[in-house]
Amino acid sequence: MKNKILIGCSSFNNRFWKGVFYPENLPSKKWFDYYCEKFDTYEFNGSFYKFPTLRIFENWYNKSPKDFLFSVKVPKEITHLKKLNDCENRLQEFYDVCRLGLKEKLGPILFQLPPSYVFTKEKLETIINILNYDFQNVIEFRHESWWNDEVWDLFKEKKITFCSVSHPNLPQTIFKDFPLVYIRFHGVPKMFYSSYSTEELLFVSKEIKSKNGFVYFNNTASEAGILNALELQKIMNI
Repeated sequence: MKNKILIGCSSFNNRFWKGVFYPENLPSKKWFDYYCEKFDTYEFNGSFYKFPTLRIFENWYNKSPKDFLFSVKVPKEITHLKKLNDCENRLQEFYDVCRLGLKEKLGPILFQLPPSYVFTKEKLETIINILNYDFQNVIEFRHESWWNDEVWDLFKEKKITFCSVSHPNLPQTIFKDFPLVYIRFHGVPKMFYSSYSTEELLFVSKEIKSKNGFVYFNNTASEAGILNALELQKIMNI
């Protein structure tokens, strides 16, 4: 990675950013190009809603800069519908499409699990057994029961990253002892909308400045996400 910490957003095709981030006269088909001039990474969430094809990722590879990195979210059919059960082949297909399509531009693989996915030892074993450890795996939980030493110890042993989340209903722990720092800012108190203060961003910067990883702003239902991303870049001198 060009920088130790890469900062980006979880979307870019955003009409709220016109005149705030994108120049008023810039056509929307040029928005991703402009985004890539300012950021070195993008969290690809489209794969959560629709299983990606090799051609889709080849297109993203071709239209992004040389040193750009994509984090990619696992499809919800795996994480939310099947909840990691009986889908080993489908998950491996996803890994393969990411690897072949994005090549050296592939960053972490993000598993976002639903709030109904409550901690049990059996579920923890399911996670451990289904992952392909040739990839950088990041797990984002949406239930507080996963914030426990048994999970953290096993993740560290297996070199799995526990995702740090800024979310209205979850502990806002900044995890620094996993293979990567991986932070998702969803917006607090209003999810997807709320902005983060300079003081909050300064605190995060001090916590992670000597680490390697990714920070993504998902508070993109307004202009908050892009402004926060730009401010954190400035604070961290990236």
